[in-house]
Amino acid sequence: MAAGPAPSESITVGDIRITYLPDGEARFVPNQMFPASGSLRAWEDHARWLDEDGRVVATIGGFLIRTGNRNVLVDLGFGVADVDVPDFVRARSGLLLSSLAGAGLKPEDIDTVVFTHLHHDHSGWTAGEAGLTFENAEHLVGDQTEIEHWRANPDAPFAPPADTVLDPLSDRVTFCSDGQTVAPGVTVRATPGHTPGHQSVVVSSGSERAVLLGDVAHCPAQLEEQEWSVLFDVDADTARATRERLFDELEGADTPVGACHFAEAAFGRIVRGEGKRYWQRH
Repeated sequence: MAAGPAPSESITVGDIRITYLPDGEARFVPNQMFPASGSLRAWEDHARWLDEDGRVVATIGGFLIRTGNRNVLVDLGFGVADVDVPDFVRARSGLLLSSLAGAGLKPEDIDTVVFTHLHHDHSGWTAGEAGLTFENAEHLVGDQTEIEHWRANPDAPFAPPADTVLDPLSDRVTFCSDGQTVAPGVTVRATPGHTPGHQSVVVSSGSERAVLLGDVAHCPAQLEEQEWSVLFDVDADTARATRERLFDELEGADTPVGACHFAEAAFGRIVRGEGKRYWQRH
């Protein structure tokens, strides 16, 4: 059966509720998105993550965390976009605000925005002509290196536009430190490599916890194929080390994992069976 994008769904972590909010989807030629995979034949064992045209399905969206009386939004999707790069990617998005409305909230209800990083498919709804989309929210970025990198590399793939991301954030951004608590039960964890200031989000309540990966991984195939770094990793070696360290920690831990780009399901667990690591949907 051909893969499709992940739908909206929710999990609970103790007293905290996490909801995946779809914004859209992208479909990549597999060995263009993951150059180390080599030929398309390498994907025969991972065909369950490909659509009917043999492209890798990458969901685009964010996570809503409801903790106490706080509403935290992790990542802001791609915004209204329609992209078609021949022999590489097709992407359509623009659903985040309607997904948020489906969860019963308006932009002004969001208290905190946490960016795992600033690639455009995670920062697309940052601002429009009227200003910040989530005008009442604190906007959190991993550290200064994330902003500096994109200021210095405006033409890199999926770079955040200055006019709708970097400039509007300039006087509103707050930088995080590794392990910092940003809302009750919500902490950030430095997971660099995909971008310099990349961070993941850990949600804890009582004895339970969940981890929102950000772009530590883009496809479940990476659980088995350790060397398959995505084309957009700024530092592939560091990203690979981060990925393996986190996968080792989460494997078999019965910890729900939120993966914003995985096809079919945004929530699952990392488990091992028959001598390999794999993704088990929640």
